[in-house]
Amino acid sequence: MSGIKGKNTKPELLVRKALHAQGFRYRIHCKDLPGNPDLCLPKYRAVIFVHGCFWHGHDCHLFKWPKTRPEFWKQKIQRNCSVDAAALARLANANWRVAIVWECALKGKTRLQLEDVIAKLESWLRSDEVGLQIEGVS
Repeated sequence: MSGIKGKNTKPELLVRKALHAQGFRYRIHCKDLPGNPDLCLPKYRAVIFVHGCFWHGHDCHLFKWPKTRPEFWKQKIQRNCSVDAAALARLANANWRVAIVWECALKGKTRLQLEDVIAKLESWLRSDEVGLQIEGVS
């Protein structure tokens, strides 16, 4: 597990490259914002998180509780979820719009077409909507 990256993951790179190709410019891994968003678009006052379904406890086919050390993993995943919720609340209080792209939207049996994910993000960025969550089809 120690070899798993937290930054520049494949799903994150897919989203970054596709948004850049559409003409969006952003900062990555913004340390000055709560939760260190994967993408920050100050022009749109928006941030985008690309969440791994396992690490952030998403209820989808990609999330399975490990068989070994279940107490440790339950505590870890619950803490990640509470840290995420606190960061989202702080971002909302600072008037940032937040989008979350779940890993299951980009890979696995429920994935969406990348063009559809980017179209949703593009539409959201150009709108006044406060939040957006993109997850795989159920």
